[in-house]
Amino acid sequence: MIAKKFYLPPYLKALSVMLFIIVLVFFLIVGKGLLVPLFMGGFFAILFTPITNWMEVKKIPRVLSTILALLLMIAFVGGLIVFIVGNVKSFTRDFENVSGRVQQVTQQIDAWTLQNFGIDENLEEKATSGYLKNYLNENSKGISGFVLNIVGSLTGVVLIPLFMFFFLLYRNHLTNVIVSIYRDKNSSLVRMRITNLRKVILNYTVGVGKVMVILAILNISAYTALGIKHAIFFGVIGAILNIIPYVGPFFGVLLPIIYSFLTKDSLFYPIAILVIYQVIQLIEGNFLTPKIVGGNVNLNAFVTLLGLLVGGTIWGVAGMILAIPVMAIIREIFDLSESTKPFAYLLGEEKIEPKPEKNESKE
Repeated sequence: MIAKKFYLPPYLKALSVMLFIIVLVFFLIVGKGLLVPLFMGGFFAILFTPITNWMEVKKIPRVLSTILALLLMIAFVGGLIVFIVGNVKSFTRDFENVSGRVQQVTQQIDAWTLQNFGIDENLEEKATSGYLKNYLNENSKGISGFVLNIVGSLTGVVLIPLFMFFFLLYRNHLTNVIVSIYRDKNSSLVRMRITNLRKVILNYTVGVGKVMVILAILNISAYTALGIKHAIFFGVIGAILNIIPYVGPFFGVLLPIIYSFLTKDSLFYPIAILVIYQVIQLIEGNFLTPKIVGGNVNLNAFVTLLGLLVGGTIWGVAGMILAIPVMAIIREIFDLSESTKPFAYLLGEEKIEPKPEKNESKE
């Protein structure tokens, strides 16, 4: 007996896809506190899988290798946080003696706006009456809120290492689950695709890390040559923020520009920082990223930008960080089945077919 194929009209297919997207976005928003640590834990697990594999080759039990990898991740992230917090406390002390500079700038702005637009905002009075101090005190909680927004909640700080531990511990079990889902496919082929997927994310992360190190060296060298204090901090922060395409580099250069504007007596320094930033970004966009990162994730530029916007809207900074790896994983999963390969093609780069040679004879 031949089973009849279920036919669904095109308009119902489109409606079902729209309904699925709405439910998915709602689920991502409501489950942010749990899903962000889950994806972060999976991202770190993929990153540290080669380390655990190496330790297991050395006859170290999986539980112990997983614990050691977890401790290594905590030490790395903890050291980075200590470095950032320590430098923030250090360079904020420099702003205690910039009241004269702020007053001078606000006076010039008031004179310019009054002369050209007939508007007097009294910025000079606000800058000297403790307005800025009160404003910073009222919004001081925003820094801690920003940090917690990256991991979803305070609970996420605990859940990320926990999820990473279990992902590493049960990685073979999870692979078997995926193989059973695609049981109509060759199991060896599915396992190979899963391994390739891990390599794609790992190669992308390692490539981005190499670019960040080079950018940090370039930034620190440029800021040091200009005589900007805390050059190491500004250089490292700018390199770290570069992991967020399009948006991160802008905020990475904004901080040293503002700092140099408030602490230096000449506009040469912020302008020089902006010019050097453009040169470094030109080097990064045309040489470093194409050569080092390459096309590891194989996502087209439009999908990347759209994913960053959607990820930032739903999950904030964490969504922008996770957008590219998650879309790369989704593209590889879509590529496993013939019915979903069109979606993989939609997410991926367009393949340019070689042009026929001119000297080919026409039949």
